[in-house]
Amino acid sequence: MLKEDIKKLLFDGTVIPAHPLALTRDLQLDEQKQRGLTRYYMASGAGGVAVGVHTTQFEIRDPEVNLFEKVLAIAAEEVDRAALERPFIKVAGICGLTGQALKEAEIAVKHGYDLGLVSMAAFKTQPESEIIAHVRKVAEVIPVFGFYLQAAIGGRVYSYDFWQKFAEIPNVYAIKVAAFNRYQTLDVVRAVAHSGRREEIALYTGNDDNIVADLLTPYRFEIDGEIVEKRFVGGLLGHWAVWTEKAVELLASVKHTLASGYADAASMLATNVAVTDMNAAIFDPANAFHGCITGVHEVLRRQGLLEGIWTLNPSETLSPGQHEEITRVIAAYPQLVDDAFVARFLENEMNMI
Repeated sequence: MLKEDIKKLLFDGTVIPAHPLALTRDLQLDEQKQRGLTRYYMASGAGGVAVGVHTTQFEIRDPEVNLFEKVLAIAAEEVDRAALERPFIKVAGICGLTGQALKEAEIAVKHGYDLGLVSMAAFKTQPESEIIAHVRKVAEVIPVFGFYLQAAIGGRVYSYDFWQKFAEIPNVYAIKVAAFNRYQTLDVVRAVAHSGRREEIALYTGNDDNIVADLLTPYRFEIDGEIVEKRFVGGLLGHWAVWTEKAVELLASVKHTLASGYADAASMLATNVAVTDMNAAIFDPANAFHGCITGVHEVLRRQGLLEGIWTLNPSETLSPGQHEEITRVIAAYPQLVDDAFVARFLENEMNMI
């Protein structure tokens, strides 16, 4: 079961960056930079981190790399060491078929993680009923954060009936929708709204191409003669692994807009366009998302939070023109860039050595 303070934060809505992997030039773990990233996210005001997810690189699970438990442990140690006077959600990426997923869930529990973000990408052709059974088994080990991964980077399309059954699984507390598709996003929200557990499941956007609009939109359905509303309350996003201090400000602005009856909705929707433009530069949809991890790394490298953009997969690098696109959006939207905050953070880090 989730701790009450963690559950309240999850349902109130918060910023959860998808934690990158810091490597040295020879592709070894850069533990100092890895720990520094976790501290940066805490200092930025984020409400949690997700570790062992796509942004952390799936190759950490390869036997010759064997970094999955190490990176989970590092983040947990830094959170514990910080002794924050506020809740901070630790989410562990859970991958693979059931045997592997259960082992990863047990490792996450061992290191004090609150939820497991369950990837279903390993189930390429299996029937949806088998995947539901899989998630039920994982949920017996760790509270589940569901995950609708877009098909373009290894996910698959699921039916409305699938999400109806998913929402009824005990110990599912949240679902991240990263379908990058309005129809598929609507399937999840409608299924949760019609579920008997709709008040027990928080929705988080993973649609990096539509972040602000997701957070602003009320999803309303007539159910048994009553209007039921569900919203995305926060985000678990690779995009929020960069410029995180500004992401925290952005979510606060969204909440203010909602509380004010959408008084500044036009301004927020304009911000949605800016955020999507920035995401296009770092996530590289023009090249089928080939440079999405290295795009995140490039921003962090420029700020001094990483030494380089190296990845465990040597074929992953910036796409042609992506470097220039990142330069363009940083110049175009300075109000969404936290360079000044990062500079102060790194100065404080140096003073503590």
